[in-house]
Amino acid sequence: MRYFFILGTNPALSVAELAAVTALDNWQLLADDFLVADSEREINPDNLIKRLGGMIKIGRIVSEIKKENGQELRDKVIETAQIKQAQGDAGKFNFGFSGYGKHDFNKKDLGIKLKNCFREKGISSRFVISREKTLSSVVVAQNKLLTRGIEIVLAADKEKIFIGETLAVQPFKDLSLRDYGRPARDDFSGMLPPKLAQIMINLAQTPENSVIIDPFCGSGTILSEAMLMGYKNLFGSDISPKAIDDTRKNISWVKELYKVNDVKLKLFVKNAVDLSKFIKGESIDAVVTEPYLGPQRGQINFNAVIRDLEELYSAAIKEFIKILKPKGRTIMVWPIFYGQRPMTPNYSGFKILNMVPADLRQSEFIKKNNRDTIIYGRPGQKVYREIVVLEKI
Repeated sequence: MRYFFILGTNPALSVAELAAVTALDNWQLLADDFLVADSEREINPDNLIKRLGGMIKIGRIVSEIKKENGQELRDKVIETAQIKQAQGDAGKFNFGFSGYGKHDFNKKDLGIKLKNCFREKGISSRFVISREKTLSSVVVAQNKLLTRGIEIVLAADKEKIFIGETLAVQPFKDLSLRDYGRPARDDFSGMLPPKLAQIMINLAQTPENSVIIDPFCGSGTILSEAMLMGYKNLFGSDISPKAIDDTRKNISWVKELYKVNDVKLKLFVKNAVDLSKFIKGESIDAVVTEPYLGPQRGQINFNAVIRDLEELYSAAIKEFIKILKPKGRTIMVWPIFYGQRPMTPNYSGFKILNMVPADLRQSEFIKKNNRDTIIYGRPGQKVYREIVVLEKI
């Protein structure tokens, strides 16, 4: 089957994560946020999108038509919506359109024609529109386009127009709740977004019976997300007693909220440079962590901060080698300070993995990085996150 995926704000990170957890073929990136790929097996879009932090929508490709054939486009759109309406319950049928890529689809014209077709059949319908080019996940969910209607997605390459039906959207309410609703937050030190934690865990490509450690666990975001993703053997440590206390509070909150049981979690107030003193050698499958990123406010001596962080990270990475199993991975954030030189910790004993699918590495929509890592952040940020995937040699 052929599926489409609406990517998050960082296409490279989104496709890297998707490749890490799925077995897709014939990757085709039509825009910076629209990916088409084939799967031999039918996927469960609801389950998959809950696991993927870098995905906005998932759907199936219904038709592919020649780009210049406008009448066929209208016919296929009407046919797709009518089939979906016939499969649902009686009552008002909601529908909407999203166009991706450079092609300028006349969604208003399509919507009016489709509404007239429903009216002729005596079917009550509502055309859901938005000021934006595309319907957001919020608009799709709140207007029940997945349960009592349809979102038809249109995208084009040089020769064809792809017509798709959205099957699942990002669980924005849950992600927001876990980000802003958790009982213990440390806004002063900075918070790792839950969806980025999901992405980092997925990049480890390790099964759910694996042992994962976050040696800079902060308020426990990575551990909480790993627990929700089905991982049951977790370690967390931090040099700060407050951080460990915050982690306990947040883990307990997540367990109660999502009814999670049978998780083996051990927490330590320890320094990451002493990991091998309290973690058995070659017993860990993956290290997933965002370490201390340096001071975020005030006058900053960047040269001194970068040197100090390089020293800290190099010492921690030496410990990661000791506790990781052969071929074990470290997924780690390195800060990039705007206008400053990139960090270069010593990662001897590891190799950096390029997680972007080979088919897409030359795509115009994938930003290149000279050391095969991915930069995460929004324009205007003072500190960006460099997502580094290291594999033990």
